[in-house]
Amino acid sequence: MADSPVCRVLLAKMGLDGHDRGVKVLARGLRDAGMEVVYLGMRVTPEEVAAVALQEGVDAIGISVLSGAHLRLTRRLVAVLQTQGIMGEPLLLLGGTIPDGDVESLRQLGVDGVFPVGTMVPEIERFIRENRRERP
Repeated sequence: MADSPVCRVLLAKMGLDGHDRGVKVLARGLRDAGMEVVYLGMRVTPEEVAAVALQEGVDAIGISVLSGAHLRLTRRLVAVLQTQGIMGEPLLLLGGTIPDGDVESLRQLGVDGVFPVGTMVPEIERFIRENRRERP
């Protein structure tokens, strides 16, 4: 994949979740793997995520949720991405404390990959590289 363009990934923590160690480890790991990473930090809104995703032309949006609000926050993010006309262009990834019983609901919302706590960075990197969509 050396000839392909660099993967651009947007990472963020939406809502009031204040635990950011895992997403920072992921950001560093993806950077070390040669990806460009834009990390928005904590307590960002779906509108902020969508605006930056559109502006930066990212290949993937990764949201970390440890607060249990993953379904509510994902519904809001998907609605905003649809309004912006970019839902389905970048991969939509969700990581954190995601119960197995919620994975199918998240996929039906349009989430491409769900990564529970403990997922290793190379697995997420591989998923992004193998599933990224061609940009227009």
